[in-house]
Amino acid sequence: MRIAVDVMGGDRGPKVIVEGAIQAAREFGVQLVLVGDQRVIADELSQFDLSGLDIGIKHASEVVEMNEPPTVAIRKKRDSSIRVSTELVKSGEAEAVVSAGNTGAAMATAKILLGALRGVERPAIATILPTAKDIALLLDAGANVDCKPRHLLQFAIMGYTYSKDILGVKNPRVGLLNIGEEESKGNELTKESFKTLKEGGLNFIGNVEGKDLYSGNVDVVVCDGFTGNVALKISESVAEMISSYFKQEIPKKFLWRLGYLLMKPCFQGFKKKVDYDEYGGAPLLGINGVCIICHGRSGAKAIKNAIKVAIGFIQQNVNSHIQNSLAFPHKEFDHSEKVVGEN
Repeated sequence: MRIAVDVMGGDRGPKVIVEGAIQAAREFGVQLVLVGDQRVIADELSQFDLSGLDIGIKHASEVVEMNEPPTVAIRKKRDSSIRVSTELVKSGEAEAVVSAGNTGAAMATAKILLGALRGVERPAIATILPTAKDIALLLDAGANVDCKPRHLLQFAIMGYTYSKDILGVKNPRVGLLNIGEEESKGNELTKESFKTLKEGGLNFIGNVEGKDLYSGNVDVVVCDGFTGNVALKISESVAEMISSYFKQEIPKKFLWRLGYLLMKPCFQGFKKKVDYDEYGGAPLLGINGVCIICHGRSGAKAIKNAIKVAIGFIQQNVNSHIQNSLAFPHKEFDHSEKVVGEN
């Protein structure tokens, strides 16, 4: 198994990406090809002990910057690190691509070079959310701003399959993100999508609100990419605010510092649960290949875990299962447990 890693993408530079890749190669025994400026990558690799590791370099002379439109990777920068990484998957020289670079460019390149699975009109970004009970999957998290009800059904099918195969949920509960629980609530998209999902053969539990995202009472949350991205960014900012608040306030009083020492294991557990680095990257579901998209601010641990996500995706043959689910949804879904809301 060989995975291509876009070294030049990301806000924190090649150093942390190379470090995370080396950690993954050492811990998971996976073959890697690092894509980007050959000189820069070689310099970074020279600082580590690479004995026993299978890590190659593929030169790419260009970089798609974070502020550049996705079309740049397709039309102008044909030797960009994200495009060359994806071409390795297309040619069969790698089985997956991992990138912390320009998200739009990564998505556009994957869709154009690798194409979509049969039955998928629009691939979707699937993001892990920590919940009070375990974790949930949110999709789409930003790939598709405008959607039709049939697109949300495809997202639901892909999310259900990923949750079952990768996250280990026996019969994932699927909810439609909306402004109220009642079937009549929402805009035209959510109202029509409710009907489509209800008839889709899934374990559909109905509408879920923003307050339900972290409750642990839903396993797959479906929405259009605009709504999903806003929900995700708000969640990230709240987590950062909580962390910043405690760092500022706890040192102010002795009793608070003492309380922190007593509660330190609890705080550490909470931090680990909400830490993006623990979950790595988000898969772009629905493409004819494996593309893992990482946060631009990803550190070495996030890159390592994103590569782990790619390994699991490949080993579980998720795309094949998604393809089967889209072709024969009612046969593929596991209804060994009673579907919530079923008459």
